[in-house]
Amino acid sequence: MKPRPALRPTDLLAIGDLAARTGLSVSAIRFYEARGLVAPIRNRSGQRRFLRSDIRRLSFVVIAQQLGLSIEEIAKLLAGLPQGRTPTLKDWTALSRGFRATLDARIASLQRLRDNLDGCIGCGCLSLKKCQLYNPDDRARRLGAGPRYLLGDRPG
Repeated sequence: MKPRPALRPTDLLAIGDLAARTGLSVSAIRFYEARGLVAPIRNRSGQRRFLRSDIRRLSFVVIAQQLGLSIEEIAKLLAGLPQGRTPTLKDWTALSRGFRATLDARIASLQRLRDNLDGCIGCGCLSLKKCQLYNPDDRARRLGAGPRYLLGDRPG
């Protein structure tokens, strides 16, 4: 197989080339396009052409999905990046601030899950003997529905 020439910042990529560079399937790229995460340019014959910056956008999408973010959450984060030009370091820094806050909240939630998995999580089941100590008479229900202590509420 012949090596591909290096891309210039002004080069536009066909969808197959973008797939090869990102490791995504063409159908996945079309899915992300339909969700507004990338916006190709159409040439005269209607073929999709992508900016080089879409490589980074799609790589961010893959990473964010692996971390458990929904398409809607990812779209909201990417809305801060410019369409039609390569994002600058300042653009990516602004995006990473929002992403970092979301990631920190998820890490804190996972740590609470790990630390409380074998104890009362404030769900109201009252089936564990520990619930009589940590959540007698389901006091956690005044904090709301669901596993209140796992969601970050403290017994009180």
